[in-house]
Amino acid sequence: MRIIIIGAGFAGMYAALSAARLRDIQGVSPEQLEIALVAPEPVLVVRPRLYEPKPETLSAPLLDVLKAIDVAYVQGSAEAINTEAQTVEIATAKGTRKKLSYDRLVVATGSRLFRPNIPGLAEHGFSVDTIDDAIALDKHLHGLAKRPAANGRDTVVVAGGGFTGIEAATEMPARLRDILGTNARTRIVIVERNNAIAPDMGEGARPIIEEALRKVGVETRLGAGVASLDGSGVTLSDGERIETETVIWAAGIRAAPLTGQIPAGRDNFGRLLVDRDLRVPGVAGVFATGDAARAACDDEGNHALMSCQHATRMGAFAGNNAAAELLGVPTRPYHQKAYVTCLDLGEAGALFTRGWERKVEMVGDVAKKTKREINTVWIYPPKAERAAALASADPERVTAL
Repeated sequence: MRIIIIGAGFAGMYAALSAARLRDIQGVSPEQLEIALVAPEPVLVVRPRLYEPKPETLSAPLLDVLKAIDVAYVQGSAEAINTEAQTVEIATAKGTRKKLSYDRLVVATGSRLFRPNIPGLAEHGFSVDTIDDAIALDKHLHGLAKRPAANGRDTVVVAGGGFTGIEAATEMPARLRDILGTNARTRIVIVERNNAIAPDMGEGARPIIEEALRKVGVETRLGAGVASLDGSGVTLSDGERIETETVIWAAGIRAAPLTGQIPAGRDNFGRLLVDRDLRVPGVAGVFATGDAARAACDDEGNHALMSCQHATRMGAFAGNNAAAELLGVPTRPYHQKAYVTCLDLGEAGALFTRGWERKVEMVGDVAKKTKREINTVWIYPPKAERAAALASADPERVTAL
């Protein structure tokens, strides 16, 4: 029997850990139940941190962890899924292709930044979506120091006033001062199509975010979007022109395209609709998890967000349930009633809220301490010690926060 997990992000990592945990509990050998994780590289990219400096350091190795729990690593990119034949076709780094059969498949392919067909975006826009994107942005920022302090060199426009946009923008003043010097006249502008910054955060948290933006010197343009980009600036949908050499696109994400090969229903973000066990209904042997799945968190109408907080726990349930079906033990319905947010606000600290109503619990330096702990400890892989790694993946206990 074989479980294939596609993706080495938070959901894929915890799916592997959790499936291996249940296999171990049931006393089944790796030869009897093979668990294979497919990904281009055996690393976890710490995606929630890619707005920070030194993005090249923001990944964690997984190979030793996978070896410790007897999970096979298959290097390559999954390019084709045949759900009737129950096979996955993989393109390797050497340019060859191979097929693997599965008894259960866990689709943990994550999400990608949504890049609309805006003139100039592909040529002139940056992002913090992938580690390569973040490294390219960091290289560009350091390259600004060699350019004349004119034509918007010291101005950064961030398109999107959600979590990613706010964290990228509030981090930017300090990053630019480190690169350009303390005397640089930096200007950071967030452009948000909605009429309020952080549209998902609600009325309680928004004044704190607005005050933090003022404190660090971030401007906002609300009710407008980016209409076009060129090498020297952006034009907004209301006609305003902002001279800048740096535009960061942070306006929305979609499920990775591979989910489109599963013959099943999807939501507007491309996520596969799943049942409470994270199965894809009507498709034998397929589970979806993390940013690839639209899953109910509770019985009150709340659904998992595209975040590592939900992906870690969803991954643990998906891996457990894929193994449970093959081992003939009961599955566990996914649930995640606890929900918090911890939004980095740069030199203004951070904001910590609890619950779907986003009740503010901590602000400023106190919240920043929690954010640092989340970013540097809690979201990293467990140690490559078999017992500890397997214990970390109990689906009822897994949480990123």
